[in-house]
Amino acid sequence: MFKTLFRSLCVATVLALPVTQAPALAEAKTDFKVCWTIYAGWMPWGYLSDSGIMKKWADKYDINVEITQFNDYIESINQYTAGEFDACAMTNMDALSIPSGSGVDTTVLIAGDYSNGNDGLVLKEGADLASIKGQNINLVELSVSHYFLARALESVGLSEKDITVINTSDADMLAVYDNPEITAVATWNPMLSEILDTERGTLVFDSSQIPGEIIDAMMVNTATLADNPALGKALVGAWFEVITLMGSDTPEGTAALEAMAAASGTDLEGYKSQLASTALFYTPDDLLAFTNDPKLKDTMKFVATFLFDHGILGEGAQSAEFVGVEFPDGSVFGDANNVKLRFSNAFVEMAAKGEL
Repeated sequence: MFKTLFRSLCVATVLALPVTQAPALAEAKTDFKVCWTIYAGWMPWGYLSDSGIMKKWADKYDINVEITQFNDYIESINQYTAGEFDACAMTNMDALSIPSGSGVDTTVLIAGDYSNGNDGLVLKEGADLASIKGQNINLVELSVSHYFLARALESVGLSEKDITVINTSDADMLAVYDNPEITAVATWNPMLSEILDTERGTLVFDSSQIPGEIIDAMMVNTATLADNPALGKALVGAWFEVITLMGSDTPEGTAALEAMAAASGTDLEGYKSQLASTALFYTPDDLLAFTNDPKLKDTMKFVATFLFDHGILGEGAQSAEFVGVEFPDGSVFGDANNVKLRFSNAFVEMAAKGEL
């Protein structure tokens, strides 16, 4: 996953931003800006822009939607948080820590997939997870890899005090792994696949063992969405048109997948391999089943606790419940008077009912 570049520096910068940099109030408008970065589950955003599918849905609702690809994941979130973009593709963890933790009320419009093996922990020394004790672990500090590591350690009765985290840029991960002194890494695809292809290490834990916890979503500014429901309808409509095409097993679907593969720097088989470890929701009903599952509340509690324990939940946070997270049933984890992250099913339900 292209998720976080020098995260420890970027988070500190974002949390220092005054909340006033993101508009507190939105207004009705017709022009919108959406951003995303390269990752298996987010490739549809590039394709629906390039193919004209986004324009078709935007025209239906008399709006304009400009979709921009960023090479730097955290920079895309920074720009969204600062109010430069109306929507941005990011994980649940990063949405809670950066925009929501900075006071920007954000809605999870489309929880498109979760990592189901795309994130992994590889050891050069030791054949099982328990043997990680005492080792240095190279990863992007305070990223989803760091969260993933914490959950892995917990599964065998260990904690971060039993290992040493070495902050490493995602861009450097492959080169670092070639160093004989490096014994363990936690990373995501496509770097994970390339590391495993070297056959110099053992995959001892992957994200399929914590299913549903690393969620890849399209987040939208809540006030903007409230004042401009056409944006939600157009994004959801375009998204599911592409997702349906991807799962269609037709020449058109194959062509779409090939275009996404090329855009992500791989071939069709390589992209399909990445999708195999990405739990993509191919129908609105599948997505709704995921977001309505009570397990989502436990996931966000895990995430909030991790962020608080590492000092990145938000300036002035006194507990893991500092930021309120609202779920589709209206319940809230955290401070009900400070709800800044909202899982909404409203527009996906319209898709499920054929009302878009």
